[in-house]
Amino acid sequence: MFPTAARPLLRLRSMLTLGVALCGFGCTEMQPKSVPAARPAMPVASVVPRPADRVFPVMLGIDVLEADNFAAVRGKRLGLLTHPAGVNRRGVSTIEVLRRAPGVQLVALYGVEHGLAGDIPASRNYQDTVHAATGLPAFSLYNGKSRKPTPAQIKSIDALVIDLQDIGTRSYTFISAMKVCMEACFENGKEVIVLDRPNPLGGLKVDGPPLDSDLMSYVGSFRVPYVHGLTMGELATLAKQTPGVLTVPESVRTKGKLTVVTMRGWRRSMRWPETGLKFVPTSPYVKDFAATAGYAMTGLGCEIGGFRHGVGTGYPFRTITFPKKSPEEIERALEALHLPGVAFTVIGTTDSKGNPMRGVYTEITDWNAWRPTELSMHLMQLSAAWNPKNPFAAAGKTEGDLFRKHTGSRALWQALVRDGAKTNVAALHEEWRQRAVQYQQQTRRFWLYAP
Repeated sequence: MFPTAARPLLRLRSMLTLGVALCGFGCTEMQPKSVPAARPAMPVASVVPRPADRVFPVMLGIDVLEADNFAAVRGKRLGLLTHPAGVNRRGVSTIEVLRRAPGVQLVALYGVEHGLAGDIPASRNYQDTVHAATGLPAFSLYNGKSRKPTPAQIKSIDALVIDLQDIGTRSYTFISAMKVCMEACFENGKEVIVLDRPNPLGGLKVDGPPLDSDLMSYVGSFRVPYVHGLTMGELATLAKQTPGVLTVPESVRTKGKLTVVTMRGWRRSMRWPETGLKFVPTSPYVKDFAATAGYAMTGLGCEIGGFRHGVGTGYPFRTITFPKKSPEEIERALEALHLPGVAFTVIGTTDSKGNPMRGVYTEITDWNAWRPTELSMHLMQLSAAWNPKNPFAAAGKTEGDLFRKHTGSRALWQALVRDGAKTNVAALHEEWRQRAVQYQQQTRRFWLYAP
């Protein structure tokens, strides 16, 4: 995934008493146009009721597993693929829940990008080790050689439990980790048990370029739109039931055993704030719900050309800057696009060293109208206009390959190289919108939850 914060508290303090749970599916982010120069002390997305007042409308897969007395895993030697966001609804690590569960034998742990502790930079690989807190072997699935578990790494288990919190975008690598683990387990006669979790963006928002078959990679292993609208359990079900998704023989796929422990109380219309759950950071720069929406909205548009999306600042993936352009100039250019569901505000924040800086905050004003990847496409177009030379035509092979893998679209790349600032972004996005409608119709059969 590209490098992986908080939404500013831009309302009067009294607005906090409303609570994020009152924010319906079509609401705005409740932010005015005036923004303080200093970073707010507490972003709206982090406001959580006191424990005595807290209600949990959603039971996660791990909660359901526990409520069912661990029936799906009892008597099995388990491996667990997880990360710090793998917790139950009360914040207890799934590692601890399974380790203490009666009749359950947890024998191995597996880590994805950023590691079991979630503190390893995206650019850094790490090796197998021993988990200090439990003494269990901790196998790395991000070791620089292969992301797929080896037969030796899963030899000791009967089933691999997967408890990873995704953020709803294709290039976030946890869905790829799940897919290659399914392939390895099916090939070696091991069961896969997915403990399902919410898609933070909900299950109805689908947007962006679909993935060309020749651009599949670890940042694009499912041929779905960039914002895919499925949960981990639904993607696993799609992979298990659809020929050709898994890179294993069909006989292996059909014989492989997949169990999805579904959530209770989650509906597709729910974004993260409606779940009643505390957001646990999924990676170093995706620390809250605001960053999950920002990742989908700005990540692709800041790979080539000079735009930056605020990674290292107070608001990762939400703060836009561009070399030699003032925040006011950027704000005027972006407002002139009249993008539905989005507004822009100049804010003060801090950079990675704590120094004051200014940028343009991207605000979602209408969730239903918002098209997550549209802003990124316009940032690409603007970067071509604001650079002396078309940065896409000038990109080197490595840079271009990475961009194509993340976006998943050769048509987009070819248009940017050929047309630069004159790229017809609206036409491309309309084509993707139509294909997204078809995709959603085709994938409804894998839905595990109602709207």
